[in-house]
Amino acid sequence: MADTEDLVNAVQRLADERGRFPFQAYLFVFRALGKSQELAGKQRHVTGQELLEAARQVALELFGPLTLMVFKAWGLDQTEDIGQMVFDLVDAGLMGKTEEDSLADFRDVYDFEEVFAPHVALKDERPKLVSGSERFALVGVPLGKGREVPAE
Repeated sequence: MADTEDLVNAVQRLADERGRFPFQAYLFVFRALGKSQELAGKQRHVTGQELLEAARQVALELFGPLTLMVFKAWGLDQTEDIGQMVFDLVDAGLMGKTEEDSLADFRDVYDFEEVFAPHVALKDERPKLVSGSERFALVGVPLGKGREVPAE
């Protein structure tokens, strides 16, 4: 538990220090990394494109047709913004990278307005059910005392 708490505290410090993206957006990147590992079928290094595909899927699972609204609230306008968060996490020692990895790997991979447009999001595969409290916690809505996100 201390490791998770240490990670959460480190991510909070990073978000506070950098000031560009909120804490929840950085947590979203970790969620996308987990999804990319799941899609790869094993724990291994993933490319920027693989991470962005996982981010697309996770965003649609969590936020559906509201993804654009959530991303705009977080200051995410393009795929390179997700890459910037990845490299912020790398610089903070919270993620790793290879010599070949660069921010350019995240540039113009897809257009948020196209892939997250509400009519497209509704046509995408049926999203997995995510508890409302989990969704609100990731977006940053305070749940209040005694209303923590339940462990699954």
